[in-house]
Amino acid sequence: MPLVDHVDLVVSSLERSLPFYRGLLAPLGWVVVVEQQGERGEPIKYLGGPDWAGSVGLRELRSGEAPVDRYALGLHHLAFEAPSRAAVDEAARWLRDQGAEIEGGPGERHYTPGYYAVFFFDPDGIKLEIVHRPRPFSLSFARGMVKGAGSLANQVRRRRGR
Repeated sequence: MPLVDHVDLVVSSLERSLPFYRGLLAPLGWVVVVEQQGERGEPIKYLGGPDWAGSVGLRELRSGEAPVDRYALGLHHLAFEAPSRAAVDEAARWLRDQGAEIEGGPGERHYTPGYYAVFFFDPDGIKLEIVHRPRPFSLSFARGMVKGAGSLANQVRRRRGR
């Protein structure tokens, strides 16, 4: 069961971005494309994840052009899960062949044991990531994060005398 049902991204051109996202995500099992109509009548292309467990929607920019600032309010980056390190490496090769800007990797990161990722930008400058984490570590890590956040909040409350 996915933690997020779907994410919609605004792109400058569906004609340019749809082939990029299809080529990037198809090897990861994101092969279904469904068109929907947005609340303003705009077409949205949804790329479905494996077993349709989550999707990414692409819709065209409808108001003023502003460069992506991932440190402004909004999305910082979006990460897609890969089934293996080889899949991350394959994505990195594909990105290089497309002339995409790669920010880092592929390689291990310190975030969690075995975290292996490539970070890059889509044609509009939206930061994306393809990541592989060994299982079941990522699930236990997530549980630990939740428990840790709760105990940290309790420590702060105790210090404040609440």
